[in-house]
Amino acid sequence: MGKLDGRTALVTGAGRGIGREIALKLAADGANVVVNDLDDEPAAGTVEAVESRGGAAVACPGSVTDAAFAQRFAAAAVDAFGGIDIIVNNAGYTWDSVIQKMSDEQWDAILGVHLTAPFRILRAAQPVIAEAVRREREAGGPVACRKVVNVSSVAGLGGNAGQVNYAAAKAGITGMTKTLAKEWGRYNVTVNTVAFGFIRTRLTEAAAGQGGTIEVEGRSIRVGVNPGLLAAAEQMIPLGRTGTPEEAAGAVHLLCMPESDYVSAQTLVCGGGLSL
Repeated sequence: MGKLDGRTALVTGAGRGIGREIALKLAADGANVVVNDLDDEPAAGTVEAVESRGGAAVACPGSVTDAAFAQRFAAAAVDAFGGIDIIVNNAGYTWDSVIQKMSDEQWDAILGVHLTAPFRILRAAQPVIAEAVRREREAGGPVACRKVVNVSSVAGLGGNAGQVNYAAAKAGITGMTKTLAKEWGRYNVTVNTVAFGFIRTRLTEAAAGQGGTIEVEGRSIRVGVNPGLLAAAEQMIPLGRTGTPEEAAGAVHLLCMPESDYVSAQTLVCGGGLSL
C-alpha cells in the first residue's frame, strides 16, 4: 500500500531531469501520474518507466505556454483517472542575460513558462477540485487533502545576476503560492513552494560558453554554468556539493505526502544549506 494510492498527480516538465524523478517518486507511492513534457518522446519514456514499475501514467505532451494547454492537461487527468489531487508546476528553463542585453522576447518567454503557465494550470484545475470537494462534503465523508507544489529557485528568493527574468518569475511564484494557499484552504488544499539551489540537470551540466544548448519551441537556447561560479557555489554550500535530480524530487515528494497535510503557504529551500 502506497501513501498516495488512488491519488492523481499532474507533473509538468516530467520527461527529463527533476520532473521525471518527481513523477517516478509519486508513482512509486501509488499515485497515478499525468506526465507532461514539451516533446512526445520524453513524456512517453517517463510513462513507460512508471508502468514498468507497476504504476499508472498517461502522457500529455505539449508546451505549457500554449493558451489551450491548461484545459487539456486538467481534462487528461479527469478522463484517465477521474480527478486531480496533486499538481506540481515544475516545467521551465533559463534564458539568461544582463538586463541591458535582455530582449522583450527573453523576458516574456521566461515569465510565460514559469509564472503564466502555472497560473493557467491552477485556474483550469479549480473547477475540478471544487466539484470533487462538493461531492465529498455531500457524501458526508472527510474532504481529502489535495496538494499543489510550485517549483521556485533560490534566485527567486535572493536574486541572481544575469537572471532578472528568471528571478522575477520565481519570486512571483512565491506570491502566487501564498495567495492560492489562502484561496484554496477552504477546499483543504495545501499550496507550497520548493525553491531549488544548484541541482545537476541538463541546464547546468554544461560549462557556460562551451556550446551547450537546448531546443525550446524553435529556439536554440544556450545553457550552462560558469565553471568558476559553480566551483565557488560548491564551496559556499554547507553540504559541499550540488544536488541531484533525485534529491530535488525528494523535496517535492515531502510536500505531497500526508505528513505535510497541515503545512501550507511555505517555501522549502532544497539547496544543501545555500541561500543567495
